[in-house]
Amino acid sequence: MTRGIVVMVLVLAAPLAQAQLGLPLRLPGLPTGGLAGLIDRTLPAPEDADDPTLLRDARRQRIAALLRRYPRLIERDPNGAPILASELLAFSPSDAVLARARAAGFGVLRERALAPLGARIVVLAAPARTSTRRALQELRAFDPSGTYDFNHLYFDSGTALAAPTPGREPGGTPIAPSPPALRAAASSAVAKLGLIDGGVDAHHPVFQGIAVKQYGCGGSLVPSAHGTEVASLMVGRAGDFRGAAPGADLYAADVYCGQPTGGAVDAIADAFAWLVSERVPVINVSLVGPPNALLERIVRAVIDGGSLIVAAVGNDGPAAPPLYPAAYPGVIGVTGVDAHRRALFEAERGPQVRFAAPGADMAAATMPAGYTTVRGTSFAAPIVAGLLGSELTAPDRVRAQRAIAELAQRAVHLGAPGANTVYGYGLVGADLRPAPALASAR
Repeated sequence: MTRGIVVMVLVLAAPLAQAQLGLPLRLPGLPTGGLAGLIDRTLPAPEDADDPTLLRDARRQRIAALLRRYPRLIERDPNGAPILASELLAFSPSDAVLARARAAGFGVLRERALAPLGARIVVLAAPARTSTRRALQELRAFDPSGTYDFNHLYFDSGTALAAPTPGREPGGTPIAPSPPALRAAASSAVAKLGLIDGGVDAHHPVFQGIAVKQYGCGGSLVPSAHGTEVASLMVGRAGDFRGAAPGADLYAADVYCGQPTGGAVDAIADAFAWLVSERVPVINVSLVGPPNALLERIVRAVIDGGSLIVAAVGNDGPAAPPLYPAAYPGVIGVTGVDAHRRALFEAERGPQVRFAAPGADMAAATMPAGYTTVRGTSFAAPIVAGLLGSELTAPDRVRAQRAIAELAQRAVHLGAPGANTVYGYGLVGADLRPAPALASAR
């Protein structure tokens, strides 16, 4: 067995039946069928990618490290996924159900009003001396027709591979930002793009002259490497660096805020509601995790409202079970390819894959002012989001589906005949891979 590639990464702690709209453009049928602090992330070498246990073990190790560090805050659900200890989610519960829950010893920890989605989420505390699993069973017994679940945690799905060279290209030439005049021309076609991730370092040169509106963390700004990298691939521009929609307005929701309990479902739901309230037509989510009943309800509402959700399919390997929100109906799941147009060996496969985009052998902007090489489906998703956003200026179900169909027609077909479980409709944005030479290993 070849030794895995060990990468040290900094990550912050830390989606629907599809509408049949009768569009003039038809899609080919798809087959049916951050943690706080430094942790070790191990991926197997490509020649070992046929061993599914190695890829799944990488994720298990990551979760185990989080549990060891925060045993009182985080635990596992029955399937081993991380959840916030003693927290249960209720989707728009009635007053009668809440009264019964309180009488049984449940406490109300917090509420998130999701007015743009016509819903609210109530976070309940399990009764004293009652396990989180047992408490969920009791809630579902109180209200069998209601929607209740654990408060799952969701993680990023990509890795920074090289340390940045702050503010300079490898040859020592300062990276010059694009002239501000370019912003008006670029953003005229792309009004808004949404991002649910960690915080974005809006002071990075690639965001100069770009409107970056941030949400979350009680109004505080908590920039993260992953959020900044993904955002740069969506809207950034500076010198030779260009994102998929350079100069577009970015609406970025931070669901981590530098906390070990970041990336929870209730925070993600709140982020979706904010982006809907801002009428953002395309929302990128480079986060992955288990199925969750409340997240599914939220995702369905967002899509029904006319916004597109683009999500990374994840890096647990081709034999792994699907990850969410990418695997929810209606979500645009994205896989990554390398410079040779080969699917990343760690990328998930299945009917949830709708498009492939560059996801390795490329650079992204990272903190504080430099570039790094990146790898993972996290970094392919924002490229697809940017391409779809160039066709949409506001949420619209019909136009959204037409944009998907048009992008599918432009895709470069790869793999087995027809849409397939590896590349979906095919490769898009192949010319949008920022040169890895922008970054140099420290």
